[in-house]
Amino acid sequence: MDLFEVYPLFDITPVKAEGCWITDADGNRYLDLYGGHAVISVGHSHPTFVKRLEDQLHRIAFYSNSVHNPLQEALAEKLGSASRLEDYHLFLCNSGAEANENALKLASFHTGKTRVIAFENSFHGRTSAAVAVTDNPKIVAPLNAQHQVTFLPLNDAAALQSELAKGDVCAVILESVQGVGGLSVAEPAFLKEANTLCRHHQAVLIADEVQSGFGRTGDFFAFQGAGIRPGIISMAKGMGNGFPIGGILIHPDFKASHGLLGTTFGGNHLACAASLAVLEVLENEGLLANAREMETYFRQKSEGLPGLVRVKGRGLMLGLEFHFEVAGLRKKLIEDHRVFTGSSKNRNLLRILPALNIDREAIDLLFGALQKELS
Repeated sequence: MDLFEVYPLFDITPVKAEGCWITDADGNRYLDLYGGHAVISVGHSHPTFVKRLEDQLHRIAFYSNSVHNPLQEALAEKLGSASRLEDYHLFLCNSGAEANENALKLASFHTGKTRVIAFENSFHGRTSAAVAVTDNPKIVAPLNAQHQVTFLPLNDAAALQSELAKGDVCAVILESVQGVGGLSVAEPAFLKEANTLCRHHQAVLIADEVQSGFGRTGDFFAFQGAGIRPGIISMAKGMGNGFPIGGILIHPDFKASHGLLGTTFGGNHLACAASLAVLEVLENEGLLANAREMETYFRQKSEGLPGLVRVKGRGLMLGLEFHFEVAGLRKKLIEDHRVFTGSSKNRNLLRILPALNIDREAIDLLFGALQKELS
């Protein structure tokens, strides 16, 4: 049997990873500044992460959500404290797409409405409703296109107000920092206005923190810089440092009922252990502060870089936008300098999404490689 080839692959086979470094089958070491799409939050093979999972494997790896799982309760308590959202409720699932799918479904249940407002250059996943609110027609199948979705420019409060006034919107879904779309940032004033408008028009504001959450931007969630309280918050990626886990945080205005949402694997014992380890490391090692500090250093190092237009993003969710398309540069960084970086919908943008415990020396290596290629 052959694989169903939907991924363009670099000719690299990682066999070991530690911290911000990956070793391939030939013994070559690569600096990982992409973290598998912002998944590696506390570093590859972090000893706390490994120990938590190893210990849990010796106890119980999985059972269904038809029995008590104290690890889910421990995760809810720890997550509430870390995010300062203690009064929200937690529903666990397996991925960012599944988190957004459940968020949209719950918003429709809550409001009795069907239309969703999303934003240009958004990416929310590849499942049915999540891909329908993703601004990429190439990955939207005819089946998915039946959802009622309106796309608006990000940070356009007047356009949002006009659409919400029509009264048929169940949810407004947005990324405070767009990931795949190119690292545009939702302005705090816009987030505040969106939150107010959604409440006025009985729509649910869904903050998609799948890529930006768990400290990546220097706040626990990126929207928190605006001081708002969304109806639903979706999360995944850095939540498990590589172990598949996702979830939604649900405002106390929402009422649960048996059977409303469900999942087989979501919130399993290993997944909870992984996320608890991430939260422990984030707190003990001060990684939110490190994300802010490394952003400042990154921006300083970028000054005077040939061809650079601007630095985009926040914290350690960053992009270098150039006057030219970066596919060739990204290939050179991997093949000649052994540095992993990422791409986006913006072909001129090089995405940087390292582990949150990255240090200055790793950033120096990146900019040293860039100077050699661009000078």
